[in-house]
Amino acid sequence: MDLKELLKSYRNKIVDEWIYRLHTEVSERYSARPIDELFKTVSKAVDANYYALIYNDKNKINDHINWIAKLRLEGGFSLSEVQNAYELYRVIIMPYLNAELDEKEYVEVVYKLNQHLFYTITRFSDYFQALHEKWLYLYAKRLEKEVENRTRKLQESEREYRFLLNEMNDGYFVAVEGRVAFANKAFAQIHGYSVDEVIGKRFLDFVSSGDPLREKLKYILQNGLQKEEVFVYLRRHKKGTLYHTEMKIKPILYKNQKGIGGILRDITEKVELEKKMREAERFVHLGRIATCLAHEIRNPLTSVKMNVQIFAQDVSLEGYNKRRLEITLKEIQRLEKLLSDVLDFARPVSLNLKKTNPNNVIMQCIENLRPQIEEKQIEIKFNYTKNIPSFLLDEEKIKQALYNLLLNAVQAVDKGGRIEINGRTRKENLTIRIIDNGCGIKKSDIPFIFDPFFSTKPKGTGLGLPLARKIIEAHGGIINVKTRRPKGVCVEVVIPVRE
Repeated sequence: MDLKELLKSYRNKIVDEWIYRLHTEVSERYSARPIDELFKTVSKAVDANYYALIYNDKNKINDHINWIAKLRLEGGFSLSEVQNAYELYRVIIMPYLNAELDEKEYVEVVYKLNQHLFYTITRFSDYFQALHEKWLYLYAKRLEKEVENRTRKLQESEREYRFLLNEMNDGYFVAVEGRVAFANKAFAQIHGYSVDEVIGKRFLDFVSSGDPLREKLKYILQNGLQKEEVFVYLRRHKKGTLYHTEMKIKPILYKNQKGIGGILRDITEKVELEKKMREAERFVHLGRIATCLAHEIRNPLTSVKMNVQIFAQDVSLEGYNKRRLEITLKEIQRLEKLLSDVLDFARPVSLNLKKTNPNNVIMQCIENLRPQIEEKQIEIKFNYTKNIPSFLLDEEKIKQALYNLLLNAVQAVDKGGRIEINGRTRKENLTIRIIDNGCGIKKSDIPFIFDPFFSTKPKGTGLGLPLARKIIEAHGGIINVKTRRPKGVCVEVVIPVRE
C-alpha cells in the first residue's frame, strides 16, 4: 500500500481519532468546543494534509491556516494549544505508516511528513502572531483615540487599558532606566512572581547571566533604542530555571519619561519541537548509513567467522595459539552483536502485540543475567505488585529493552552492589524503576545518553539506551534517567496499559 492509498483508506479513522484527542487531551478550550465544529476543522485539515503530502499542493493547508488562525484567535486560544493540535496529526498517522509501509518508503514518508508539519506549524505560528499583534495594535489605537477625545474620563480609560494588558496571554512590561515600571499579570506569572514583586526590579534580573545578548540588552536599557527590535533570549524564572523567550521592544514615553515597552512570549515548546524535528531527521540519515554499513560488513564477517571456526577445530593447535583463536572468535561474536544492534536501531519498530505479564518479562531478564549477577555477588531486590494484569505488549521487544537497562545496571555496580527493581500499575500506566548504587552518570553526560553510539564504557556500543527508548516509545511510553545521591542511577519506564 502506497501513501496515497493509505491516507484514503484510513481517512475516517484519522479524522475520528483526531477529534477524540482534541476533545480529551489538548486543553479545556478544545474540550469545550462542539463536536460538529471539530469535525469541520479536522476534516479540512486532514484533506489539506493529503493534498500537501501527495501532490505537494500547499494551497489548501495555507487556506486552512488562515481560517483556523482567525477562528482560534477569536476563541481565545493560545499559540501553543493550536500548535499541539496540528502536531497530533503526526502522532495519529505514525502507527499507520509503520504498519503499512515498507522500510524504504517509511523513511521517505516520515521525512516528508516532518518537513510538511514544520512548514505548517511555522507558517501558522507566524500568521497567528501577526494577527494577534495586529489586533493589539488596532485595539491600542482605538483606545488612544478614545482617551484623547475623553480626557475627562482619563482615569477610567487607564483602568480599561490596564485590564486589557492583564488579560493578554503574552507578557507586557515598561522599563524606565533599566527597571520595570509597569508589568501585566502575564509578565509576572511567566517569571514566577506577583505583579507587585516585579515592579522596581532590574529587567536584567530576568535574563540568564550566561545569555550572549545580555550585554546588548544592558546597553539598550541604559541608553535606549531608536527603533523596534526583536530578541530571542533565555528567561530566568524565580526558581532559577531558564526558558527560551521571544521579546519585541520599542521606545515609548511612560509618564513623561523615556522608556522601553516590550511584549514577550515563551517559545520553549516551539524550540523543543524544532529540536525534535532536527533530531528525527538526523536519526533517519544515521539509520540509512548504519544499515548500509552493517550489510556491507556482515557478509565478510560471516566468512571470517567460518574460517576461524574451521581453524579452531585443528587438533594440532595448542597453548597460546589456540587461545588466540578463541579470543578472535569471541571478538567476532561481539562484532556480530554490534551489527545486530545497529540494524535493530536503524529499522522501524514493528510491534507484535499480545497479552503479556510484565512481571514474567522482568524475571526472565534477571535469569538471563544470572551469571553476571552471581559473579559480581550483586543483591537483586524485585518489588512488584502480584496482581499486575497481563496487557498488550510485544514481549520480545520489551524484554530486549528491559534487558539492556538491567545490563547497564549490572555493569555499573561494583562487586557486592545492589539493584532494586520496582514494578506497579497506577492510573492506567505501568511504571518500572531500576535503581542501582553503581558509579552513576556524569552530569555533563546526561544530555547525550540517548544519542546513538554515545558510550563511556571501553567496549560499549552506545546503542543500548537509544534502542530501549525506541522500543518503549513505540509502545506509547516514556523513559527517564536520573542520577541519585550519593551515587547510582534511577531509570524509570512508564508504559500505558492497553487491553
